[in-house]
Amino acid sequence: MNIEIKHIAFGGAEHKKEIELRYKVLRQPLGLNYMQEQLKAEKDEFHFAAFDGDKLVGCLLMKAIGNDEIKMRQVAVDEDDQGKGVGKSLVLFSEKFAAENGFSHITLHARKTAVPFYEKLGYKIVGNEFTEVTLPHFKMKKEKPFV
Repeated sequence: MNIEIKHIAFGGAEHKKEIELRYKVLRQPLGLNYMQEQLKAEKDEFHFAAFDGDKLVGCLLMKAIGNDEIKMRQVAVDEDDQGKGVGKSLVLFSEKFAAENGFSHITLHARKTAVPFYEKLGYKIVGNEFTEVTLPHFKMKKEKPFV
């Protein structure tokens, strides 16, 4: 597997593939759809995609919350490619981006099942368990230096 990660443009062909992957991995198993308003609101977010050749195998969004905080969200890796380092590569790429763009901490809402993955990458739980998109989640945070 030869992974290339890049920043993709909102509204382009690669973005459409990203939405399809996110739906397949994150929403479809829960019986949920994306609303057009939700997708339009992502226009000002940073969209990162992992490709193996021409195949989109993973994606991650980042949303600036303030001058020094950026939120990682919508992390998805194709089921066939999970466990191969795609998610870790995406997170490390996004951390480098955050550091280079002046952010001092990254926050995220991790599904309870994904908490061990983020803990291995240095993220810490902040606060109590809560429910989001019908599943238990934890807010997690990582301070700079990220990598």
